[in-house]
Amino acid sequence: MSLLDGTASRRSDPSSRSRRTADTVSWNRGLVTLSWVLLAATIGVQIAFPLTGGGTLPLTIASVLLLASASLVHVAATRGALAAAALAVVAGGGGLIAESIGVSTGFPFGTYEYTDGLGLKVLGVPVLVPLAWIMMSWPALVVTRRLVRAAGVAERWARPATAVVGAYALTAWDVFLDPQMVDQGNWVWRYPTPSLPGVADIPLTNFAGWLLVSFLIVATLDLVIRRDENAETDRAGMDAVPVTAYLWTYFSSVMAHAVFFGRPSVALTGGLVMGVVAIPLLVVEIRGRRAGV
Repeated sequence: MSLLDGTASRRSDPSSRSRRTADTVSWNRGLVTLSWVLLAATIGVQIAFPLTGGGTLPLTIASVLLLASASLVHVAATRGALAAAALAVVAGGGGLIAESIGVSTGFPFGTYEYTDGLGLKVLGVPVLVPLAWIMMSWPALVVTRRLVRAAGVAERWARPATAVVGAYALTAWDVFLDPQMVDQGNWVWRYPTPSLPGVADIPLTNFAGWLLVSFLIVATLDLVIRRDENAETDRAGMDAVPVTAYLWTYFSSVMAHAVFFGRPSVALTGGLVMGVVAIPLLVVEIRGRRAGV
């Protein structure tokens, strides 16, 4: 038998394939655990925000880096390294391009400019901003897929529904984020009216732009990141990390604006807007746990 034949024989050895599969499963579980650790660290950092009047630059950097890392690690563990790369390119790269065009032209968000409050900039945009698109785009996609599936949407309408609901799920988060960042002086709107009721100083054009950019990002991610493992990951609880991240962001944001940031009207409006996704998601999760999914 030639050396080549021996190599082929080892590659086709069922026990060898089984060991490699077991090693891969173990590695992926370890990555999921790491994503939990990163999410827990994010929560710990964000709990400190109210104690510092809305957060300091080091806390903001830590929060964004930790949660963006949690999203990327989780995608890599459950959908593969290429999916993680897709998330970085589509959400991070897409967010950077949209924001760079936005600060240069006023489209699609409205006329605004970043101060130096968020640190280093690329193409006129703080580096933290595309990372923020990464950190929440994955939770928005995961929770939207779960809601669309739970609603029993027909397969031919699943992708359009995911793009629309996902765009809303991601944009709703900004109802909390933008007032906090404006209050901290991280960016300034030239024409802050008209605005959402209760969300002063943030123009409606901002949310229209978010809906457009979020739609493009979520629709693209839904196409390039496979859906065929969703049922398995649901049963194993593997998608609990992004689901927890979305729910934590919702409830903590309501609490922070209502009690600590002096923006109870933002807490109310944001609670209603983001609650359209978060509350049904919570119901789906509770029902799933009771059913043993």
